[in-house]
Amino acid sequence: MNAILTMSSFIFPIITFPYVSRILQPVGTGKVSFAVSVVNYFSMFAQLGIPTYGIRICAQVRDNRRKLTRTAHELLMINGCMSLFSYAAFIVSLFVVPRFQSEKTLFLIVSLTILFNAIGMEWLYKALEQYAYITVRSVVFKFIALIALFTLVHSKSDYVIYGGISIFAASASNILNLINARKYIDFENVGPYHPKKHLKAVFIFFAMACATTVYTNLDTVMLGLMKTDTDVGYYNAAVRIKTILVSIVTSLGAVLLPRSSYYIEHGEIEEFHRISGKAANFVIVLAIPMMLFFILYARPGIYLLSGDAYEGAVIPMQIIMPTLFFIGLTNVFGIQMLVPLGGERFVLYSEIAGAVCDLIINWLLIPRYASSGAAIGTVAAEAVVLIVQVIALKQELAFMKKMPYVKVGAAAILAVCASFWVLRLSVGSFLKLLIGSMCFFGVYGGVLLILGESMTREILQMFIQRVRNVNR
Repeated sequence: MNAILTMSSFIFPIITFPYVSRILQPVGTGKVSFAVSVVNYFSMFAQLGIPTYGIRICAQVRDNRRKLTRTAHELLMINGCMSLFSYAAFIVSLFVVPRFQSEKTLFLIVSLTILFNAIGMEWLYKALEQYAYITVRSVVFKFIALIALFTLVHSKSDYVIYGGISIFAASASNILNLINARKYIDFENVGPYHPKKHLKAVFIFFAMACATTVYTNLDTVMLGLMKTDTDVGYYNAAVRIKTILVSIVTSLGAVLLPRSSYYIEHGEIEEFHRISGKAANFVIVLAIPMMLFFILYARPGIYLLSGDAYEGAVIPMQIIMPTLFFIGLTNVFGIQMLVPLGGERFVLYSEIAGAVCDLIINWLLIPRYASSGAAIGTVAAEAVVLIVQVIALKQELAFMKKMPYVKVGAAAILAVCASFWVLRLSVGSFLKLLIGSMCFFGVYGGVLLILGESMTREILQMFIQRVRNVNR
């Protein structure tokens, strides 16, 4: 189910962004991207660290409905209070900052994400591993948003409508979460409540969210303030593709946090290391070829998804691709390992280091290199985050010595050689990507199967078994 959810997360932008980028042009998409990045900061303060902390703490009490209800109520109290403060600060900034005033309507619409996130309790459903519900709900709302997009967005001036549809697709389904929560928790008073007991951990996770949000949104915000909306539009096109690919690379780790927390709570350390090793193996096998492929085929990828007007996004996209590998591993080491082990402070340290690195490099390079400078800052920040987490986990990473580095490296080199000639073909972007991906990933997967790479064989066996089950 999480595979379907992940697919919907990248199929939606693959379908919509080529249309939107051609209609709104870099300026329009840049305006929306800037507004979303700014509102993300206010949403971060409203959420504190609850999205991650809530998964861990609710997974620990998932077998006791009363305890789960009390915990959920306490987290909702904290979330509700912080949302009010955050909205108040947002309204003040809307009237004080001239850059925000010029797009007041857009900012107000995008700010609805603060409300939707407050009532959504996504952390509750993930803690209970309700991925079937999450997937169906998400796909339905994305489909509605898809229809609305093609119906309502027809000119450059419709970027405000596009901003609203984007928020609807991403967050409006949280309304259903509140209604559906009765299946898992009670809404009546189950006090006494003690929300203060969560504050220490929540603030640690909040600090983690601050650092993450800073270095994942800082590049876009600094571009918007230091350069032009067009530069933001170029960078946003590259980041869109990166985000789609990252969602695939991190899809396995995303579902393992509640399971990892459960194993640690019950002392099943061997199982904890086993699934952590499998997640790391998945990242290495998947991230490296995707990174190399989209560095080689950045231009046809950008042209297909965004159009010729986004030529300025090609180099930023090539620069930013190594983050697939870095983010994939930090998702495993940080969220799936350090958090269940109670080492969230080390995740915080790594993200602070990444944020500082990103700030310095952006400040130095954006004025001269614009979107390419922002891409360099992001890559450096993600590399720093990974290095700090590896140092913190050095006693827990014995399984990393068993990763198939040689097999993956050999397969990747042969895949690059086998598909490099496709770039010289005089065909359209779609055909170039299609032929190139068939050559590249066909050779890559074939070599891994010949070399006996375990993850590749396991995925193939699962696929064959699924096909047989369907045919029966």
